[in-house]
Amino acid sequence: MPPPPHRTAGRPVTARLTQALDDGPMSRFQWGAIAICVLLNTLDGFDVLVMSFTGKTISGEWHLDSGTLGLLLSSGLAGMALGALLIAPQADRIGRRPVILAGLALAAAGMLLSSASQNWQQLGALRVLTGVGIGAVLACSNVIAGEFASRRWRGLAVSLNSTGYAVGATIGGVSSVALIDRYGWRSVFLAGGLATLAVIPLAFRLLPESLDFLLSRRPADALSRVNELARRMGQPDLSTLPDKEPTTLTSAAGFRRLLAPDLRRPTLVLWGAFFLVMAAFYFVTSWTPTLLVQAGMSATQSLTGGTLLNLGGVFGTALLGALAARYALGSVLRTYLFVSAALVVAFASSTDTLVLAFCIGAVIGVAVNGCIAGLYALTPSVYPAPLRATGVGAAISVGRVGAIIAPTTAGWLLDAGWTPLALYVTTGAVFCAAGLLLLAMRRKQPTVKAARDTRPTPSSA
Repeated sequence: MPPPPHRTAGRPVTARLTQALDDGPMSRFQWGAIAICVLLNTLDGFDVLVMSFTGKTISGEWHLDSGTLGLLLSSGLAGMALGALLIAPQADRIGRRPVILAGLALAAAGMLLSSASQNWQQLGALRVLTGVGIGAVLACSNVIAGEFASRRWRGLAVSLNSTGYAVGATIGGVSSVALIDRYGWRSVFLAGGLATLAVIPLAFRLLPESLDFLLSRRPADALSRVNELARRMGQPDLSTLPDKEPTTLTSAAGFRRLLAPDLRRPTLVLWGAFFLVMAAFYFVTSWTPTLLVQAGMSATQSLTGGTLLNLGGVFGTALLGALAARYALGSVLRTYLFVSAALVVAFASSTDTLVLAFCIGAVIGVAVNGCIAGLYALTPSVYPAPLRATGVGAAISVGRVGAIIAPTTAGWLLDAGWTPLALYVTTGAVFCAAGLLLLAMRRKQPTVKAARDTRPTPSSA
């Protein structure tokens, strides 16, 4: 008979460990795990939006029309949908850490090979490959950031993770101006690929495995790995693990579980919100530099406008996290969505005045990036630990469908004679629709039995 769990004051150490993670003060180790996730998202922000900053130059070199450029802008997003849907759910079975490492390797390979592409078809295929890796990394890094944060700071942790994405996009915009002028557009892809490759050994050494995963899935060395995490958090070792809850979650069963009666409503609301918000977000971030050129700005000015938009995102995501530590996350997110709707219309009407357009563009970055960060922060709280990566990955994948459709559709509409103002007004309506949809999220959900039942439910929304 196995020895009983080590107990302190009549309580299993396992329960004390999970409670310390949920309700105790944040340790240096926990903040370090979140910092690694932020770094990974910084690389992803660069790799995802590199096409936005190089698109005008590539289009001129290969004589592409707006529709073809829209396909290139969407190809990376299509890959992200595949990565989030097909690869990220494997993190609920083999672990968050190995999936993130595999995703980084795919993204690095795709970026490096993209720098040598000879036509738009090759570049499009390689953007899909890059996106597959990024989709897996984004979904799993957001899950880990949320799982290693305490209940109070969970919204801030996931928002900081999204801040990394905005930082990477900003670095991409600033570096693209210098690199394209001196070395051409291929150098931008090469720089992103080398940076992603360099981070793989760092992530291998420093990125921890999820405690939720170890407790719920129980790999062969689960006890030693849980004790390693406990020591790094300043908690006592466990002599044994509690009995494992039976689970039969395969990939197909996991996706079906998302639509079970107790999860169906929040799942469908999240899917709809992700679809609308990502469609609007990726239209704004993908097409803004190109549309600013059409509005009469120079190429350098348009890249500056796109960079300011992403720079604003750094502050927007951090601000959302700080607000979520004081107010209900759902209310903060809805406010961000309605403010974004008003700002994108104001931005499209201000392009005749350079300074005003740049100022509004920066504020738009604050709002629209905060919308994405809010959805990322809200989603993990809906699902139990054995289903968390599957739930986040599915929501992101549905969102990527909107992200894929938006840039391509915008290209076709521009070819059909639509004005930038009409596109931005439509985008504002999409942000409004997402805010109204989130009102349908239930205030309370039935308790879902999980490895850690102390996790918040959608009532926090």
